[in-house]
Amino acid sequence: MESPEGKNAAKLGDARTHVLNHIFNYINSMSLKCAVDLGIPDIIHNYGQPMPLSNLIASLSIHPSKTHCLYRLMRMLIHSGFFSQHNVTENQLEIEYVLTDASMLLLKNHPLSVTPFLHLNLDPILTLPWNQFSTWFQNGDSTPFETTHGMLFWDYAGRHPTLNHLFNDTMACNTRFITSVVTEKCKGVFSGLKSLVDVGGGTGTLAKAIAKSFPQLECIVFDLPHVVDGLNGTQNLKYVAGNMFDTIPHADAIFLKSILHDWNDEECMNILKKCKEAIRRKGKEGKVIIIDMVMDNENKKDELQTHLFFDMLMMVLVTGKTRTKKDWDKLICSTGFSDYKITSIFGLTSLFEIYP
Repeated sequence: MESPEGKNAAKLGDARTHVLNHIFNYINSMSLKCAVDLGIPDIIHNYGQPMPLSNLIASLSIHPSKTHCLYRLMRMLIHSGFFSQHNVTENQLEIEYVLTDASMLLLKNHPLSVTPFLHLNLDPILTLPWNQFSTWFQNGDSTPFETTHGMLFWDYAGRHPTLNHLFNDTMACNTRFITSVVTEKCKGVFSGLKSLVDVGGGTGTLAKAIAKSFPQLECIVFDLPHVVDGLNGTQNLKYVAGNMFDTIPHADAIFLKSILHDWNDEECMNILKKCKEAIRRKGKEGKVIIIDMVMDNENKKDELQTHLFFDMLMMVLVTGKTRTKKDWDKLICSTGFSDYKITSIFGLTSLFEIYP
């Protein structure tokens, strides 16, 4: 029988391992970024069959003194689930690598690639504010991002093309992920509508898909001047510059995709009030369509973890948060809307239809 001292030592060891693994969590992210920066997922994919380490080394532009380190990087990423290995032998150079479902999403030309999201969130512009997180709790700044960079996220993006480009690419990537679901499985949402404004629609990835799938719809992509500057519309889609806190163009439906989680409750109420004003002409026929997250403790463990990550991300970068169903109900009802319904469309994402 194990002694009490032995049990305590085992518990202490488990606790220490738990703490260390969380301290070193950034190594997972940075190892993945290294592999993407080197182009490893695309190289393995283009090889067309399980790729030996020796061939992978020969395909990479790395210094000869670093070739022995590649096996260790790949071992880390196999453990994280981004690659799997075949032909496991004592000779490391003969070990063969293949992609997993996760690393397929890291291919540059994959229609649902998440590499822009990786590049944005692991760029120093966004990682540095985490070092000011505790400082922010002790000052009056709106966000740790402001504490670090001296201005709000949106102001910084407007003045610095690098962040603006990374952010727009990420939003377009996120939009492509849900476009097919919205245009194919949610057709009834757009039934009877003649006009739609995509508020904060960025470069128009989703609005273009909606305009193409529903040619009867007149679509407007509405975003800040530096976002839509120079963008050209189509027959039933146009770009309009403006600020959603001032006024929103009138339409049958106002569309908010991944917008409200960026803002606090007071700011969201202001946005929703502007939406209500924009659809007032249509009376009961108009509606606000929202695509966003709904955090639920009954979510799968991985989904809940992602919701919590997004919640912390919104705290550090902007003023928003990830809301529960109770939070959404309070926000919508306090803005004076008469009714709403929420449909889970896939994974982390839900679609709201809100009626005046």
